[in-house]
Amino acid sequence: MQSYNVLTKSDIDFTDVPKAEISCYKWLFGYTPRAYGQLLLVKDKGIALKMTAFESNTKAIYENYGDPVYEDSCLEFFVRFNKDNPLYMNFEMNSNGAFLASVRTDRKNKTHIHELIELPSVRTEKHNDYWSVETFFTFEQINTLFGKSSFSGGDVFFDNFYKCGDKTENAHYGMWSPVESENPDFHQPGYFGKFIII
Repeated sequence: MQSYNVLTKSDIDFTDVPKAEISCYKWLFGYTPRAYGQLLLVKDKGIALKMTAFESNTKAIYENYGDPVYEDSCLEFFVRFNKDNPLYMNFEMNSNGAFLASVRTDRKNKTHIHELIELPSVRTEKHNDYWSVETFFTFEQINTLFGKSSFSGGDVFFDNFYKCGDKTENAHYGMWSPVESENPDFHQPGYFGKFIII
């Protein structure tokens, strides 16, 4: 199981935050863009997420919440913020800032997060050879979704970072913590990595 240390800071600055490299590509081969995720615990506020992908031909057709952004060039964050709760969230984003997100127990049993919380905003940056997305989950949102209202040093939760593009010119499936399934399937919380608050 992969392990990642989540820094605690008083502001959102990803400069010295460790990168969880999405370096395991499975199921389809030939296109393996560099990508990574970063998480930051912002003291007394919540958890900030940034993901970056190095691509020059980024497909970004979808523009709205709930659109199937996994068909575009997509970065995804799947997380169980409460290790004592079986629910996990899939949060999937394209370079337009469009995203879809649900809490669920598995691929089929889900509740869209807009039914439970105010939607977080997604900020994007696009460059010639890379793009990034950022969002922020308040402790109030995390508590509503997972029943956990605070984090401190030594706390553990589980997640995975993914890079995909189901209907791009070069379809691909990349992950930080390897998923050992025969067919493409990111909905595998049993293969999430361990995240440790420091």
